[in-house]
Amino acid sequence: MRYNTLGRTGLLVSELCLGTMTFGGSDGTMWGHIGQLPQAEANALVKASIDAGINFIDTANVYSEGRSELILGQSLKSLGIPRNEVVIATKALGRIHPGPNGAGASRGHLLAQVEESLKRLQTDHIDLYQIHGWDAATPMEETLHALDILVRQGKIRYVGLSNWAAWQVAKAQGIAERKGYSPIASLQSYYTIAGRDLERDVIPMLKSEGVGLMVWSPLAGGFLSGKFTREGDGEGRRAAFDFPPVNKDRAYDIIDVLREQAAEKGASVAQLALAWLLHQPAVSSVIIGAKRPDQLADNLKSVDVSFTAEELARLDAASKLPPEYPGWMIERQSGYRGGPSPRR
Repeated sequence: MRYNTLGRTGLLVSELCLGTMTFGGSDGTMWGHIGQLPQAEANALVKASIDAGINFIDTANVYSEGRSELILGQSLKSLGIPRNEVVIATKALGRIHPGPNGAGASRGHLLAQVEESLKRLQTDHIDLYQIHGWDAATPMEETLHALDILVRQGKIRYVGLSNWAAWQVAKAQGIAERKGYSPIASLQSYYTIAGRDLERDVIPMLKSEGVGLMVWSPLAGGFLSGKFTREGDGEGRRAAFDFPPVNKDRAYDIIDVLREQAAEKGASVAQLALAWLLHQPAVSSVIIGAKRPDQLADNLKSVDVSFTAEELARLDAASKLPPEYPGWMIERQSGYRGGPSPRR
C-alpha cells in the first residue's frame, strides 16, 4: 500500500480508501440496494482494510440515514484502532431531517450536522469534512466561512468538496485564499476508465489549484467488475440500481481490453480497472466498497498490478475521450508560443 499527500496538505492517505456506503442499508430504500451490512460484517471489512494498510475511510451523514457513520464509529471502537492511525472522512449536504433547513450547505446546517456526525462516529474530530454537492441556495462565502469556523474550533482538520464543477472549485479556492479561510484540500468525484469526463476540465483545475482527487465508484457501480458482458447483464447492485450512467457500447470495448490483459496477468478485470486509476497522477485515493470479504480482498490486490507503457497506451486508446471544443482548439494553438523564453 502506498500513501499520497492529499492535495497540498501534509496529510498522508492510503491510495485505497474504504467506502462505507454498504453499511447499514435497509430494504425498500436506495441504501438497501447498495448494501445492508450489519455491525459484525462491517467490523470484518474494516479490520481487513486496516490490516492491508488502508488508513483512510470515507462515509457521509446521509448514508443509510446516519447508520453508516454509527456502524463505522462502533467498528473503530470495537476493534481498538487508535484514533490517530485512521483518517476519517465524512460529508454533509443531503437531507437529514424534514423542513426547509434539513439539508444544504448553510452555516446553520453545517454547524449542527458536524455535531451529529461526531456523536455517531464517537470521535472528537473529523479529519476531512466534505460538502457533498452544490447548494445553489447558499452563498459560497457562507459555506467556506462555516468550514473555517469548524477548523478553528478543532472539530474538523481539512476541508473537502464532492461533485463540484471545475469553476466552482476554482472559485472556492480563490475565495478561501482571499479571505484567509482553510483551503480546499480535496475533491471527491466520479472517475473510471469507462468514464473519463473529469479529464476535460476538472483534472487540469485540480493540478492548477493544488487540490487532491478522491475517486468514488471506480468500478462504475460494478459495471467494471467483470460480471457484465455484451451477452447479458450481470448480477448485483448494477442490475437493480443502474447508476452511475455509463456509455455501455464504449465500456464493453474497454472491458474487452481489460479482460485480455487481466488473463495475461492472472488478475481480475476489477483489479485492472482500479489499478488504471492508481496509475493516474491526479488521483490521491480510490474509494473501494464491498459487501463481502472476498470482494474486498480482490480489490485490495489492485495495488500490486503494474502496467507496461504499451499496456497503458492500449487502455488509453480504448477509453480516451472524443475531441470536444474548446479542448481541440486549445491543443491546436498550444504550440504558438511554447514555454517561456530567456529574458534578453
